Amino acid sequence: MHLIVGAGAVGSATARQLADAGEPVRIVTRSGGGPVHPGIERVAADAADPATLSRLAAGAVAIYNCANPPYQTWPRDWPPLSASMLAAAQLSGAPLVITGNLYVYGAVDRPMTEDMPLAAHTVKGKVRVRMWQDALDAMRAGRISGVTEVRASDFISPRHTLLERALPAMRAGRTVWLPTPLDVPHTFTYVGDVARALIALGRDPRAWGRAWHVPSAPAMTLREHVTRAASVGGFPTPRLRRIPEAAVRAVGLFEPFTREFVEMLYQFKRPFVLDSSHTTATFGLTATDLDEALRQVITESTPVTTPSAA
Repeated sequence: MHLIVGAGAVGSATARQLADAGEPVRIVTRSGGGPVHPGIERVAADAADPATLSRLAAGAVAIYNCANPPYQTWPRDWPPLSASMLAAAQLSGAPLVITGNLYVYGAVDRPMTEDMPLAAHTVKGKVRVRMWQDALDAMRAGRISGVTEVRASDFISPRHTLLERALPAMRAGRTVWLPTPLDVPHTFTYVGDVARALIALGRDPRAWGRAWHVPSAPAMTLREHVTRAASVGGFPTPRLRRIPEAAVRAVGLFEPFTREFVEMLYQFKRPFVLDSSHTTATFGLTATDLDEALRQVITESTPVTTPSAA
């Protein structure tokens, strides 16, 4: 049994891929949500409670950290949740596989590789660095059998992404307004590739004790990314405009998520490029064709309409 904590874009994709391969999955969320599949058991529980999570992890092949608390609560919510997963890994003997991001590197001036210093300068980045260091310490001390972190850039996904924000306007042929610079190279990572990397590295001891980057499509500007998505989806070529940063910051004075998003704008102001060549060389993983990834995301995000009664 594979234990997945979190049913967001990554947790759901990981659960589906495992279940489709015939492997039993238990997915844990506060609400008991997650993909509906005969191979997936959905459990409503507080994953931050070590006793509860350890009981649910008994007999697990691996534990996948796919959780993602609200941006504004990371300093409060991540430490107990991360500690609970470490406790469950210790008691069950299962390796811990962490969904990571690039916040840990801070501002960069070259393509990101796994050996770069963890120079996070933001609140959220420092939280993620602490989580990873605690997990490494637990493995080095022999308290858990293994740990790895799979780091991805901004997702190509139908949920909580810049592309998701753009799609309604693209479908309607309206101007697309986005809150970041439009013409700076940036890596985007398909969420299906994140799931594949989590599964592959979680079962391979060569991955343990270090972080790995998810194979991703070549970096492109946000303008290129959205225009490519429009072409794949059969939409008119979109007109793109940037929401002025001053306006974004003004909204952040009243809206918690936007306030936290402002802290991460540095990632879009200069090239933010992910180098995943070491993962490909070691495990043979490659990125999904970009057009196929975009096609999947657009299909999954297509609004469902119910015909009215005659």
